[in-house]
Amino acid sequence: MMVEEGVSFAETHTFIMRIASLLFAIYYIHTSAFPQDLGDRHVVLQEISIPGIPGVQSFAWGQQDQEWLLLGGRTEGLHQRQPFAAFSASGNNTMAHVVDPYTEEVWSRSISSLPTAIYEQLQCTNMEFFQRGNTLYIIGGYGYSPTATDHITHSKLTAVDVPGAIEAIKNGTTLTPHFRQLSDSRLAVTGGYLGYLNDEFYLVGGQRFMGRYNPMGPDFGPGFIQEYTNAIRRFRIDDDGTSLAITDYTATVDTAELHRRDYNLVSQIFPDGSQGFTAFSGVFQYTSNIPWLNTVDITPSGYTVVPVFEQLLNQYHTAHLPVHSATSNTMSTVFFGGIGRYYFDGNGQLWDDVNVPFVNTISRVVRSGDGSMLETAIGSMPALLGSSAEFITAPDVPTSFNDVIDLDALEGDTVLAGHIVGGIESSAPNIFFINTGTQSEASTRVFKVLLVRDMNTGVGGAKETTNTLQVAMSGSGEQLIVTLSLTRGTEGSLNLLDSSGRLVRTLLKARMPAGSQKLHNDVRDLPQGSYLLEWTTNEGRSVARFVR
Repeated sequence: MMVEEGVSFAETHTFIMRIASLLFAIYYIHTSAFPQDLGDRHVVLQEISIPGIPGVQSFAWGQQDQEWLLLGGRTEGLHQRQPFAAFSASGNNTMAHVVDPYTEEVWSRSISSLPTAIYEQLQCTNMEFFQRGNTLYIIGGYGYSPTATDHITHSKLTAVDVPGAIEAIKNGTTLTPHFRQLSDSRLAVTGGYLGYLNDEFYLVGGQRFMGRYNPMGPDFGPGFIQEYTNAIRRFRIDDDGTSLAITDYTATVDTAELHRRDYNLVSQIFPDGSQGFTAFSGVFQYTSNIPWLNTVDITPSGYTVVPVFEQLLNQYHTAHLPVHSATSNTMSTVFFGGIGRYYFDGNGQLWDDVNVPFVNTISRVVRSGDGSMLETAIGSMPALLGSSAEFITAPDVPTSFNDVIDLDALEGDTVLAGHIVGGIESSAPNIFFINTGTQSEASTRVFKVLLVRDMNTGVGGAKETTNTLQVAMSGSGEQLIVTLSLTRGTEGSLNLLDSSGRLVRTLLKARMPAGSQKLHNDVRDLPQGSYLLEWTTNEGRSVARFVR
């Protein structure tokens, strides 16, 4: 992950809240406590301890049954700004790891015995990868190359026999037979994504970065070359188990809409049932070092910028979970923490920080059957986690396309969707300008991601509840009609908030009995616009939006 391009952040140091953005965003993003996150289920995190698991971020992974193969990435936190310290070879991950999260076992092995070109590529960061069958394909990546005596983006494709590599690591046998490689300058990409559809690979976005990172620019100090691909590169990988070849290569270039890296490309099932991908935000805009807010849908027939939608939360590469329901014709993507320009504070107020801090937000973007998209903050990570982490899907969870979980096929009240693994844990939101290498670290924390019926989003356990809050306007527009359904009697406050989350007035503060309660409030004095209604108790907070 590179958090800054070759220009200074100096013009963006001011911490501001843009009222115009907030007024727009309220139609697309809101906080949620009690309503279900995915159909009739909630997203619940449960931290587990795996002794000996490595701390890595921006890595590649493969899976065989219940065991993970972790390769590459970095063993430190956020990179430093100084060229001599940024992306130091000492932070390269030169080990291959096998992890069994169910038995909590870890096996590790140096990859130094591999051929030099493979060894150098597989210790770099931000590689693109995808596992087809038993073979994990790894493309590009950035890091120091002793052969080149410089930092480079590797122009390599490495094929890894995942079951063979796992057995070799566990048994201490030779690794070399399980790794093959080819060179191709078109594959010199880092910070992009590799998707797979209809036996065709999609290498989307990213950049070619050659030389030492330097925030002062390409022509200052050691200097560097930075070339965004601005492209969707499509090709097939012909692989007979011995030789590799890139065939049927095509490239679609758009210097405006495809100019992004360090983002999230997520498999999607669209409202018409077709399959493809969505490129969610990413960095950087041409005019300023801030993330893109728009998203791009990619299908075999082309690509389209999603109309009338901006992704305000979780904009850098982070662990993410895609879920589809054919019954409701909805496609949801959940993002876990990471780095983002916007975030909600403890009072539910949305803030815009153009320094793009680490955030703990768990958000969901749902695409409905009519094609519209809605972004919702549905919870929080227990710390500033998730950036450059990976979500590894559970091997027995039903999926409908790639790693898209089939919500309609889930059975039981609690389903293990997968695990959040690795990434960066930061000690504070904004550390880039003070980073000495001690303010963040590569995380060794692992979280089960559970899809649970009738529970609140949270970390660890959660209190069972079916509380609902509904709000409507009377036909005359003079009365606010609130329906509050409670599973048990509880004390709470009913607050009226403006569109930026500020308190307008408290409508009710009392102990409410169990059951359904209907309340009427005179709102003739409210100016026209969007508002939030908030019900808060010791158990949590539920929010509904209405328009006066």
